[in-house]
Amino acid sequence: MAERLEAKHRGGTLLSRKIEFAETDDPIELCFERGWTDGLPVTPPTDARVLRMLSGTTRRADEVVGEIPPYLAPCTVEKVAINAVLAGCKPEYMPVLLAALQAALEPVFTLHGVLATTYFSSPVIIVNGPVAKKIGMNSGINALGQGNRANATIGRALNLIVRNVGGGRPGEADRATLGAPSKFTLCFAEDESDPSWEPLSVARGFARSASTVTLFQGHGVEAFVDQKTRTPEGLSRSFGLSLVKIGHPRLVQSARAVVVLSPEHYRIYKEAGWDRKRIERALYEATIRPGNEILGGLDGIGEGVPKERAGESVPKFHDDGLMIVRAGGHAGLFSAILPGWLAGRNKTELQPVTKEIREP
Repeated sequence: MAERLEAKHRGGTLLSRKIEFAETDDPIELCFERGWTDGLPVTPPTDARVLRMLSGTTRRADEVVGEIPPYLAPCTVEKVAINAVLAGCKPEYMPVLLAALQAALEPVFTLHGVLATTYFSSPVIIVNGPVAKKIGMNSGINALGQGNRANATIGRALNLIVRNVGGGRPGEADRATLGAPSKFTLCFAEDESDPSWEPLSVARGFARSASTVTLFQGHGVEAFVDQKTRTPEGLSRSFGLSLVKIGHPRLVQSARAVVVLSPEHYRIYKEAGWDRKRIERALYEATIRPGNEILGGLDGIGEGVPKERAGESVPKFHDDGLMIVRAGGHAGLFSAILPGWLAGRNKTELQPVTKEIREP
C-alpha cells in the first residue's frame, strides 16, 4: 500500500515514456510483444516498482550513467531501475548493477564489440567484498548456476539494459553465430572465506574492505576435472591441458580466461603454501608449448602459429591473460574455466575492468 501511495503522488516525477494498456491485456505478454525480454518472462515495470527500485540508490533518477551501444542511447539511473525491475532485482542490488554498468562502459571493456561479435561472448560479472554477503550473493554450491536471485538478476539486468536501452538485439546488432547461456546472465561472487587468500579485487588494486565488480568479456562454463592429482605442480600441468584447448588447441595469445578454482582443488595449493601469484604463474607456464607442435598446416589443419615461430616456446596466453577466482561447493574435485573473447589478442585495447561499489 505504501508503494501504491508513493506511485500515486510521485509517479509523475518519472521521466521515461509510459506505455498504456487495457485492463484486458496481460502486461507480461505485452512485454514479450514489445520485445523487452530476453526470451524469459519479465516483471512489468509499474510506477510503484520503479520508485521502489530507485530507493536502492542515492543517485538522482535523471542522472545519465552513460551511452549504451550499439545506438549510444543515453541511459539514466531511472532506465537502469526500469530494467532492474524487468530482470527481477531487489532495490539493494542497484549499487552493484550501476557499478557493473559503469565498468561495461569503460572503453577498454569494448561493450559494443562484445555485443556485435560473432563469437560467444557476453559480460561476466564477478563481485567481491562485503556487498556480496550483504545482498545474499552465492559464492558456494552452484555459484555458476541457477537458484540465487542476486546472481541471476544482476547479470540479467545488465544484458537487458544493453538490449532495451542500447538496442542490442539478437539478429540485429548482436551477431553471435551461436551465442551462449551466459548471454542471459553470468554473475557470481568470489569466496573470500579464507583470510590467507588474496581476493581478485585486492589483486586488481583495491582494499580488502572495498566492494567491487569485475567485468570480463567471456562465456561459460567449461568443466575441468581432475580427481586424482594431489600435488600443486601436477595439478597445474593438468589445468594446462584443458586451458590450451580454449577456442582451439593451436590458437594462441588470442583470449584471456578466468579459472574458477573450487575448494577441493584450492586445498591442494593451500596445503603446499601456494598463493595466488604462484598459482597464476604455474598455470601460465603449463600452457607454454614448442612452436613446431602447433604450426598452422600440420596434419592438414589450417589453424596454428606461422612457421616463423617453429623454434619458439609459445604460451597460450599473454602474460596477464589468466585470472583466478575462488568459488564453489566443498565437495567435488571439479573447477571451471570461463574462456574469453578472441579479441583479447589486442591485450592493451581489450581488458577486464574493475570498479568499486561506492554506494551504501
